[in-house]
Amino acid sequence: MKNKLVDIIIVAGILLAICVGVVTIKHYRETASKQIEATSKINFVVYLKGVTLTNSDIPIKKSDKTFISIRNVPYSDLDVVDVVFSPKMTTISSNNSKGYNIVPDASQPHTYDIAVTVTDTAKITKDGAVVGGNKIKIGLPITLEGKTYKLTGTVSDIDIEG
Repeated sequence: MKNKLVDIIIVAGILLAICVGVVTIKHYRETASKQIEATSKINFVVYLKGVTLTNSDIPIKKSDKTFISIRNVPYSDLDVVDVVFSPKMTTISSNNSKGYNIVPDASQPHTYDIAVTVTDTAKITKDGAVVGGNKIKIGLPITLEGKTYKLTGTVSDIDIEG
């Protein structure tokens, strides 16, 4: 009796595998390789908010390489396309017609907001761009790492070329 039960389970498993194979061959089911529509260059901006630097020299430079980690998983070195930084700003009231002025925050003199644009080749799917096995979407946390820095920010803009 036990041999018959085991034999029935094995035969059912083989029949199920054959059915899945037929469905895949007949294009009723898409495999992972068929979900990729194209490969394209992608630029995305990582916004680093509230970075504390005791000197005004930003460690990330245009044309450098930066190593990134996505969801704490190391990925690769990427080229830095652009770096925009500004000191932390605050709003104070004024007597002119605008009613306020935006000035550097004196209470946080060494705090900067930095926008770093990096580039890579991404696989384009129906759901968006995939870099290093991760979908790149606005709000995704990413860590940038170089010789003298390790900073965490979020994706704030995506530009898929082509």
